[in-house]
Amino acid sequence: MTSPHVVVLDHGSGNVHSVVRALDHVGADVELTADRDRVLSADGLLVPGVGNFHACMGGLEAVDGAALVDLRLAGGRPVLGVCVGMQVMFDGSEEPSGSAPARAGLGQWPGTVTRLRAPVVPHMGWSTTTPAEDSVLFAGVEAERFYFVHSYAVADWDLRVAPGGLAVAAPRVTWSEHGSPFVAAVENGPLSATQFHPEKSGDAGLHLLKNWVMSL
Repeated sequence: MTSPHVVVLDHGSGNVHSVVRALDHVGADVELTADRDRVLSADGLLVPGVGNFHACMGGLEAVDGAALVDLRLAGGRPVLGVCVGMQVMFDGSEEPSGSAPARAGLGQWPGTVTRLRAPVVPHMGWSTTTPAEDSVLFAGVEAERFYFVHSYAVADWDLRVAPGGLAVAAPRVTWSEHGSPFVAAVENGPLSATQFHPEKSGDAGLHLLKNWVMSL
């Protein structure tokens, strides 16, 4: 059986090598690249992201990341965003841009990334989640803890499926809490994302990544 080919999008984000190692560990044929043909032909695309939202968007712009994600999703080709790689799937972020120009997000999902409403920020450490019913990503690790490092997140989920709409199924939204609830993961057709770092989440994170890889 051929291993699923997964591309980790090389857009200048840090910590990508730990993601590559984790995917390799769970059986993917993994490649770190921004080559258009390789990205579009892969069985799965993982969009990593650490640090500032606007800087991450700048890196994506440099490799035509918005178009690559759009083209994959238009063809039903799976994409997984991780940490800031999840946040950029939304319309935008209230995070200050610092020295980077302020940028909008990819707009795959409606909503704005906001600062966590909690006494202590950043949220750094292991937390439980409340997985969506029938989650594919969390199958077998529903009660496990995952590793978060973030100061911003999405506090509300605005994408609803109208009765009789064209969507095959409503998005599966997983929640966690730090001071107040926030979106920890989403599974929405070919597009999935996690706010936490599965590659830093021990056996539970590896199990989740394997669930995604085996679904490709």
